[in-house]
Amino acid sequence: MKTINSDDKMIGVIGGMGPMASQLFYKMVTELTVADSDQEHVKMLILSDTQMPDRTKAILSGNTDDVTRRMLSDAILLQSAGCSAIAVTCNTAHYFVDIIQEKISIPFIHMINDTASYLGEICSGDKIAILATDGTIEIGAYQKALLKEGLEPYVLSDEGQRNVMYEIYDCIKSGNACDTTIWKKIEKEVLGTGCSKAIMGCTELSIIKKDESLGEMYVDPMEILARRVIEFTGHKVKEV
Repeated sequence: MKTINSDDKMIGVIGGMGPMASQLFYKMVTELTVADSDQEHVKMLILSDTQMPDRTKAILSGNTDDVTRRMLSDAILLQSAGCSAIAVTCNTAHYFVDIIQEKISIPFIHMINDTASYLGEICSGDKIAILATDGTIEIGAYQKALLKEGLEPYVLSDEGQRNVMYEIYDCIKSGNACDTTIWKKIEKEVLGTGCSKAIMGCTELSIIKKDESLGEMYVDPMEILARRVIEFTGHKVKEV
């Protein structure tokens, strides 16, 4: 891979999964970048691929070829456009990131691994709850990443997982607000099992964290991704 000056680095974003999460990611990168002018912000090329098949359905059904091909096509397009690295604003889609990384020559900034690394630095040996889609839970992406960092992953009960999926699909993806009554049930389980942190392991949950002003117990991988994007391009992250 050729060396690229920091001033020339452009980040490609595979978004649209879902659209509200992608626009929040762009807002995060913009607000977290130390900049006094337009020219001092991160250059990004955002591909909002709203026609990407559902990642969880693909994983649970075993029919992953269509998503893999489309993700690879998007990645090649961004690479051809001159991007230096790619960010994907979907946790579940990182299953496919791991498959296609070797097929392109620029790196993916890996939201799941970076989140686990961050938690490993601040929560040594702690139990960490994983709030995510059925697909992300099924592939064990966060479980494996947390174990590598010496952390204990906690997957919600069947009822708790159904509640998380309800918040993701029936609330946020459907254009509705968080169901706070259901969310309180999720939070009760997390707190009751002794978890010190809960990963908002779906970008629709990132929206809930913002809209409901949830506290520091909830760790947002998309915010961590935004910070890594800023750092990768040689810009400074605001202290907030």
